[in-house]
Amino acid sequence: MMTKVFIIGLPRTGTTSVCAAMLELGFRVAHTAYTDRSFVEAQVIADTPIFCDYQLLDKAYPDAKFIYLTRTMDKWLPSIQQLLARMHSNLIRDDGGFNPIIKRCYQEIFAPYNLENIHNIEFLAQCYQQHERQVRAYFQDRENDLLSIDISDSHSYTELLCFLGKDKETKGLNFKKLNVGGKVTAWKDIKNKLKVDSTNKGRVTKLPYL
Repeated sequence: MMTKVFIIGLPRTGTTSVCAAMLELGFRVAHTAYTDRSFVEAQVIADTPIFCDYQLLDKAYPDAKFIYLTRTMDKWLPSIQQLLARMHSNLIRDDGGFNPIIKRCYQEIFAPYNLENIHNIEFLAQCYQQHERQVRAYFQDRENDLLSIDISDSHSYTELLCFLGKDKETKGLNFKKLNVGGKVTAWKDIKNKLKVDSTNKGRVTKLPYL
């Protein structure tokens, strides 16, 4: 089994930018994965359900590497607040909306999930901080398995290459800024044969590690 790389930063921390960089480095990438096939085919997986289920994934894929993405609060809070407001109705609907995996992950990370809380900056900050504490505690003393970067830092791309064992001759190379200004469709716009579908024609399956 090939080594998996799981990107466990929360939404709006740069997951799309890192996934795009991984495509350019020659990895098969799924930005979100909701089928057994997605987990078989992809070498790199990000976003839902990864940021929620990383501990289960660590047990299911014992050789996996993990990348935790950080972002300053002044940038992350307005971005996540805008995203959650846009997603809210489809996260709480019983008669459709998002698939059950998306609903579970967002409602677990931003618990108790409700309209009042997702408009509360202090609540969202606590959710971010709790997730970060849990990640760092879980991977304590496992520096070979976890890379933590803020993609806005100039040295973060080089750190990624080092973590992946890739050539470090990258003067001037950095992560591309994608999904800025509230945009959420950048991944769909990328054309690359190494992209792995997240669903089976819109359908989800039981995930292999659950």
